[in-house]
Amino acid sequence: MSIVDDLRTLDTSDPGRWPLPIRIGAVGIVFVAVVAIGFYLFVIKEEFPLLERAESEEVDLRGQFEDRQRKAANFDAYRAQLAEIERDFGAMLRQLPGRTEVPSLLVDISQTGLGAGLEEQLWQPTLEVQKDFYAELPIKLRYTGSYHEFGSFVSGIAALPRIVTLHDITIRRASSDGSPDELTLDATAKTYRYLDEEATEGR
Repeated sequence: MSIVDDLRTLDTSDPGRWPLPIRIGAVGIVFVAVVAIGFYLFVIKEEFPLLERAESEEVDLRGQFEDRQRKAANFDAYRAQLAEIERDFGAMLRQLPGRTEVPSLLVDISQTGLGAGLEEQLWQPTLEVQKDFYAELPIKLRYTGSYHEFGSFVSGIAALPRIVTLHDITIRRASSDGSPDELTLDATAKTYRYLDEEATEGR
């Protein structure tokens, strides 16, 4: 009889009477199945959380890599932008007078008012206010004149080579019985000077 015929005539209720080769094969199949199930339950299944964590870390690392790759691709553009910012910052710093240039700048502000045809009523520098890397020098101003003269004064201030800003501006009639064209301007002019390293360190 062939093995196929032996398999057909097997009595499943009495495995002990099966031919020896078939019994060995059946035991082998059962053994392999038990080992496979045990390997899945005690090895593979316990490794699933590690696998999921590894996959999550892979996604995070891939995102970090792509982000850094984008930054690396734009590095030259960032460097050029930084150089441009440094140039602009340097140009602005050059517009801040040093300590020795402040007196001449204050004279320029006063001369701008007089050159516009205004009559100076008050010109009072106040205490310097120190900031991070510069200092504000406020000057209280009071001039009398016309609207056109005030406009000329403001234009002259804007045209100065150094930074000067006007704050707290009020304009009113010079007197109740005077000419309606005669006005008084009160303002605070602020100029700025760059603090050198010694002044910054000494704060």
